[in-house]
Amino acid sequence: MDYARLGSSGLEVSRLCLGTMSFGTAEGKPWLLPLAAARPLYRRAWEQGINFFDTANMYAEGTSEEVTGELLREMASRDEVVIATKVYRATRAGANSQGLSRKAIMAEIDHSLRRLRTDYVDLYQIHRADPNTSPEETMEALHDLIKAGKVRYIGASSMYCWQFLRYQHAAERNGWTRFVSMQNQLSLVYREEEREMLPACRADGVGVIPWSPLGAGKLARPWRAASERAGIDPWRKSMYDQETDQPIVAAVERIAGTCGVPMAQVALAWVLQVPAVTAPVIGVSRAEHIDTAVAALSLKLPDDTVSELERHYRTRPVARFS
Repeated sequence: MDYARLGSSGLEVSRLCLGTMSFGTAEGKPWLLPLAAARPLYRRAWEQGINFFDTANMYAEGTSEEVTGELLREMASRDEVVIATKVYRATRAGANSQGLSRKAIMAEIDHSLRRLRTDYVDLYQIHRADPNTSPEETMEALHDLIKAGKVRYIGASSMYCWQFLRYQHAAERNGWTRFVSMQNQLSLVYREEEREMLPACRADGVGVIPWSPLGAGKLARPWRAASERAGIDPWRKSMYDQETDQPIVAAVERIAGTCGVPMAQVALAWVLQVPAVTAPVIGVSRAEHIDTAVAALSLKLPDDTVSELERHYRTRPVARFS
């Protein structure tokens, strides 16, 4: 396993991050893996050198955090692992149940710490920008969590670059803690972040930990070959079923065949070579998914191969910013 600093911070993380959105239990999501099924996957990730685990307060109605907290306690000491979680989405009904107000943040960190069975979170991320709360209120609350010892570093997730910079500037003006990371969408089938966000992060020393580096699995199999989840998850179908993606998937398939490796390995190797990227967030449902991701760290793509993978991309509307 390779390790890197998260942006310009001193935090050292594995170059792959295990995403935990698929673990837990929730009504209407039969693809979720409960504790017993998740255990060997966390174990394999840890044995392969992954020390970075990402979850969110709303994943699987909070049970993803519970699974993550339980299994990491079984496997390693707290100081050995880097735990990231998020706040913003609604976790219950009623007022103050979502958003980035001081009240919501202060309440949700305590709920997350209880579910994760830990005293602190290494990386606390705002899941999206909150149009109803000022950046100053949000950044001061996050800064106070760091001063209270409940959070070590803070980060953000998918939003417009101008929104991200408003938060950063609010922190700078007031002497508060700034974001060290951006978790945004990036893959061969979604490259809109190359316009502004990736250059801004690279220039400002912000580590990028992209989600969905395989386009929700679209880049891991031939065109129209679907996983069981893809057939029943409306979000995946709406996000990654554009006909303009077909030549990209075909290019990945050709190059994977030439190299004699799985398609996922090629697609992930492309994300890993993007200069701003620290650690892609990988979703897994089988142990071999972890092995393939780790192997991608050793797959170096020549410039002409990168060009072949990239040349079919067509711009598309920005997605998942709300």
